[in-house]
Amino acid sequence: MRPLWICKRCAHPWPCAEARLALLAEYAADRLALSVYLCGQLYDAAQELHRLNPHEAPSPQALFARFVGWAPLRSPPLP
Repeated sequence: MRPLWICKRCAHPWPCAEARLALLAEYAADRLALSVYLCGQLYDAAQELHRLNPHEAPSPQALFARFVGWAPLRSPPLP
């Protein structure tokens, strides 16, 4: 839920564990597209969270880990 970047279902920081699983399923065939999408979300979140509270906004490292760092770089091998 923007601009706070919390999950509508569980109120944890987005992407929460459930959102991550859903994103992995949605982008299972195209991990590059997932990375591009997450980088766009990171860009928007950094601006919005800083605008809401510039003195307590998450660090760039924390935002990267939260939005991009969790996603696998490669798709799992096909059976």
